[in-house]
Amino acid sequence: MWRIFNLITVRGLHKTFRVAKRSTGLGQAVKALFHREYKAIEALKDISFSIEPGEIVGYIGPNGAGKSTTIKVMSGILVPDSGICSIMGYTPWEQRVSYVKHIGVVFGQRSQLWWDVPVIDSFELLRDIYKVPETEYQSNLSLLTETLDLQELLGIPVRQLSLGQRMRCEIAASLLHSPSVLFLDEPTIGLDAMSKIAVRRFIQTINAERGVTVILTTHDMSDIEALASRIILIGKGRLLHDGSLQGLRSQFSTRKVITADYRTCHRPLAIPGAAILSWSPERAQFSINTGEIVVSEVLAALSSQVELLDVTIDGQPIEDLIIQLYKEHQLS
Repeated sequence: MWRIFNLITVRGLHKTFRVAKRSTGLGQAVKALFHREYKAIEALKDISFSIEPGEIVGYIGPNGAGKSTTIKVMSGILVPDSGICSIMGYTPWEQRVSYVKHIGVVFGQRSQLWWDVPVIDSFELLRDIYKVPETEYQSNLSLLTETLDLQELLGIPVRQLSLGQRMRCEIAASLLHSPSVLFLDEPTIGLDAMSKIAVRRFIQTINAERGVTVILTTHDMSDIEALASRIILIGKGRLLHDGSLQGLRSQFSTRKVITADYRTCHRPLAIPGAAILSWSPERAQFSINTGEIVVSEVLAALSSQVELLDVTIDGQPIEDLIIQLYKEHQLS
């Protein structure tokens, strides 16, 4: 049921690309010069979902799943073969000029900043392109400079910035015109730990204080855990899962990982009903299914073999949950 207050409505999107077949051997290469053969690649197959204002949604899947194709359709760069995409009442590829004033886009591997000029000059050019009123521009620039710690970067040419510095500037550039929706495609790719934390905190801030809706595509599941309350999983162009991160955890809640630290023991530990993930003379890690064995039994078995110093019990890492879910869909 599609509700009228959805900020984003995507329904029945299809997109197919014609890709030239590559043949091996000199003879086949010469033949291809005169008669090229093509094959059809279905990038999107009946993709449908809706997003409400203020959500942070993780849009995830393996390479070639169709994530970037979806984002390019939603940002107006690509035209789908069929289907509906309505964002704030706009059809992105039909009303691109008026539509882009309301969105921000950050592609981790592409820059919207001018390479050889200082960052502040790029910001001012973007202000002119988007026709941002001076008072709004100065207010946004002040906020972005402070929260993303850009004070010392504004006078430096983009080519002289580190990757982490440039990504912070890219995110600022995408928000100078006060967009309502922010598309982030691998925003923390290649960043160090401190830069990742700074970017995540900023995304949380603009979402909480300004109500910016964020669609995040990434292979870094720590980004998803830190930011997204909802995930949409796509594989081979098809929608595989759409729900809350907590709901996904509940679906596989019987899986636990037990990490035990103990006084030095040089013999490997064996716990019936527990799969050993790693072992050293001072630490062991086990995976258990609580539907088959209870945690107290594992702890009792450990205590009978070693002198325990510390024990931690965690749910499955989000990466494992995603892989498990993806495998289930491949087998179905």
